Amino acid sequence: MIVCIAEKPSVARDIARILGANSSHDGYMEGNGYQVTWTFGHLCTLKEPGDYTQAWKPWALTQLPMIPQRFGIKLIPDRGIEKQFAIIERLMQKADGIVNCGDAGQEGELIQRWVMQKAQATCPVKRLWISSMTDEAIREGFANLKDQGDYQPLYLAGLSRAIGDWLLGMNATRLYTLKYGQNRQVLSIGRVQTPTLALIVNRQKEIENFKPEPYWVLATVYRDTTFTATKGKFTSKEEGEKAFETIEGKPFTVTKVEKKEGKEQPPQLYDLTSLQVDCNRKYAYSAEMTLNLIQSLYEKKYTTYPRVDTQYLSDDIYPKCPQTMNGLYQTKFGGVAPYAEFIKPIGGKPLKKSKRVFDSSKVTDHHAIIPTGVIPTNLTDAERHVFDLVARRFIGVFLPDCKFSTTTVLGEVRSQESGDGSQEAIEFKVTGKEILDPGWRVVRGERKEERGERNDEEGPEKPDDEERTLPTFVKGESGDHKPTLTEKWTTPPPYYNEASLLRAMETAGKFVEDETLRAAMKENGIGRPSSRAGIIETLFKRHYIKRDRKRLIATPTGIELIDLIREELLKSCELTGIWEKKLRDIEHRKYDPKQFIDELKAQVTEIVHEVMTDTSNRRVTVLSDEELKKLKSPKKQ
Repeated sequence: MIVCIAEKPSVARDIARILGANSSHDGYMEGNGYQVTWTFGHLCTLKEPGDYTQAWKPWALTQLPMIPQRFGIKLIPDRGIEKQFAIIERLMQKADGIVNCGDAGQEGELIQRWVMQKAQATCPVKRLWISSMTDEAIREGFANLKDQGDYQPLYLAGLSRAIGDWLLGMNATRLYTLKYGQNRQVLSIGRVQTPTLALIVNRQKEIENFKPEPYWVLATVYRDTTFTATKGKFTSKEEGEKAFETIEGKPFTVTKVEKKEGKEQPPQLYDLTSLQVDCNRKYAYSAEMTLNLIQSLYEKKYTTYPRVDTQYLSDDIYPKCPQTMNGLYQTKFGGVAPYAEFIKPIGGKPLKKSKRVFDSSKVTDHHAIIPTGVIPTNLTDAERHVFDLVARRFIGVFLPDCKFSTTTVLGEVRSQESGDGSQEAIEFKVTGKEILDPGWRVVRGERKEERGERNDEEGPEKPDDEERTLPTFVKGESGDHKPTLTEKWTTPPPYYNEASLLRAMETAGKFVEDETLRAAMKENGIGRPSSRAGIIETLFKRHYIKRDRKRLIATPTGIELIDLIREELLKSCELTGIWEKKLRDIEHRKYDPKQFIDELKAQVTEIVHEVMTDTSNRRVTVLSDEELKKLKSPKKQ
């Protein structure tokens, strides 16, 4: 008998149906030579300190650092888990073979390996590795089962992550709670959550300490078009007024009219982080909500595996894309086919194949998130919103580039001749962008609401001239104009919202707008794409941050905790990003797991020593839920 073990009952039912295991039993399905059972996510966890020695059960500074000689696992204490595990254990000990059908990722590998270890399974193990839950994908996966040994590095990376988080979290949390927590609040410290909190706190301090400075902008209106002085900002009013007086009453002359045609490529396909960013900007969904929604769409077979950090497809997906496109063409919501008009122009022709989309060298375990081609039904409004983003992004990469024309007009106003015959000229500029052929932009839909959100929550919006068509100007033309001198003030950086925080986590705290550069920095990001939503939620639960509309605000507890931590190791995004890179390298057989754990043991020992020798009397403010609600939000800058 072959035992197949999935991560959820719903997934197990799909697999059992495909395999013909149609007979239901308590905790498993059986038939056709297979028994299909399931976990409920994690059944096992690393042992707690008190499980290793009685001395580690009470929290005491004298017992730190706690470093077990050998880490062990145990069942999570829960009656339902214990009952299901007993069924799994019985099936596995009689099995001729096991197929690990866990989620095809680091976490999924760890969940099932721990269960097999705990059940003391000794039979051969195969691995089902699929990127979507469609019947076709499951059948194909079972026809091409992999050897469990192929995924040993993936397991070691997951195990190293779990042990690393235990070492740092258990020791640093007890250390800081006992030393600075007034015996009233657990001060939770984590390998990823603490640097993430530091990002929010540091940004908040930057905003609070910001001193606005005035500057003046010289502009003029000629033929109902606003031209801005190319000199830039005037830092003193006197300087601006002098320039204003120089041009007042003098004619404006067009000196150059330049037209350039350009192309804009479609955005790349979604990985999890970019999808969470767009859902937060467009619909104000939290990172966790988006993850739950895209996971639901995956389990319903409508989209592919979501917990990914690549925006590419492997070359073998290309032949399947016309079938996916056909599914989208037939998709209807409320009797309307939202994608048919976009797909019609490219239907019946070979789809374009771009290296920005199809590149097997950029895909390891899984490819970008795309629709499966299964026609969605009975979606909630929120699921439909997320599906719609994924579908439009997928269609967009096969549509032509957007063609546009950029017009730049330069003009000047010359002052009267001075005694030596020279004239001072002040130059002005305006740029307009005209869409000649929208290309892929037809799938983008209305963007005004998004611009409004971005402007409100992420700081001043960059000038958006993409839809501004200028009047026809001719070089040498001249006429009256109306100059203005406007006083403005420098503005602080914006508060983080979930979208901008996810981007910062992805690039280890560095602001990176460029898509290609950001992709190159992902290896040194903090946290995995699938764990970042949970990290942000943990900060809320610990009362370290709170929401103010879309803004993320650090509470006094969060701010003081970061102020207390003098050890850069605990709060540096860059250092945490380096750890993350080492974990990826373990997964790709480029780094030794033992070395990773040994380095962390040394770092934890060093942190304990530094905190224990702190002679200051620092303490952290502890807020109740009620006090947190009454806490005033910072004024909007």
